[in-house]
Amino acid sequence: MLPSLLDGSRRAPAAPRASRLFWIFLTLGLLGLSTDVLAHAVAQGDKGYIQEISGVNLIAFIYLGAKHMVTGYDHLLFLLGVIFFLYRMQHIAIYVSLFALGHSTTMLLGVYFNVGINSYIIDAIIGLSVVYKALDNLGAYQRWFGFQPNTKAATLVFGFFHGFGLSTKIIEYDISPDGLIPNLLAFNVGVEIGQLIALAMILIVMSFWRKTDGFFRHAYTANVAMMSAGFLLIGYQLTGYFFA
Repeated sequence: MLPSLLDGSRRAPAAPRASRLFWIFLTLGLLGLSTDVLAHAVAQGDKGYIQEISGVNLIAFIYLGAKHMVTGYDHLLFLLGVIFFLYRMQHIAIYVSLFALGHSTTMLLGVYFNVGINSYIIDAIIGLSVVYKALDNLGAYQRWFGFQPNTKAATLVFGFFHGFGLSTKIIEYDISPDGLIPNLLAFNVGVEIGQLIALAMILIVMSFWRKTDGFFRHAYTANVAMMSAGFLLIGYQLTGYFFA
């Protein structure tokens, strides 16, 4: 985390025009992402498949879990925010494990006990998690309120909400009770596999980016773009809640 990112007087000189344009297009791209992609939506084809099958289908549910994580941009944005300023693998492992623990717990228990939350509300909270982490990376809480929230606890708590987001969708699709527990466990394994794949890709990109002279200069813009995407998701979901 870099509290000085909010201090314009300490920021590095302006980036070249090409770099500024790159970050402008990145922000517009994040804002233009389909809200169905940013939310915990399950593809229509996958929805039909889940509704039709019964019995134990481990491989299929592992695939569906991995696909959900790799294509779930709300997950990926939050993970990007979590590891943005983490350099040591043991620190990354701790935070990612906390997120996985929270996500897995509420996803499994939510489906098993049929505990659903209004999908608009839960997805708005997931958007809030992206905003929270972007502000945390910008050092906003220390600057505005004079204290730093417990980042590990926040990662675990928001992991719970991310898991509820998925369990709510699965409940809506009336998954067969025949083979429910093995299939849910397989789905969760797939989610963790997908998370590792996504994390590996993010870390590869971040490792190259951090070696450039422009990393700290562009970190402010990157986190503002993440925060904007989070606000977009919040606004869309709350609009759906009040007007759908």
